[in-house]
Amino acid sequence: MKEGIHPKYVDCTVTCACGYTFKTRSTKPEIKLEICGNCHPFFTGKQKFVDTAGRVEKFVKKYGEKFAPTARTKKVKKTKTEKIKKTTEKILSTKTTRRKKK
Repeated sequence: MKEGIHPKYVDCTVTCACGYTFKTRSTKPEIKLEICGNCHPFFTGKQKFVDTAGRVEKFVKKYGEKFAPTARTKKVKKTKTEKIKKTTEKILSTKTTRRKKK
């Protein structure tokens, strides 16, 4: 390995927001975490559910019917042949006017 191009690899203390600490090695002497394996809901089995029910109703109540959710209707796509027929009919139905020479 070349000398002088690699960062220092030192002992590191990792601290979680829950208070759990452990030692490892890293290029940084101290690392702070928001969540670790001791307090993460996936590993502990304690799921935290956030109550999101009633958000739309709360919004409608606050801002009125102006922003009320409406049922969207599905647009029917026209086939390419129908589009071509309409455009050709349009082109053929228009009269071409010739300018008279003076």
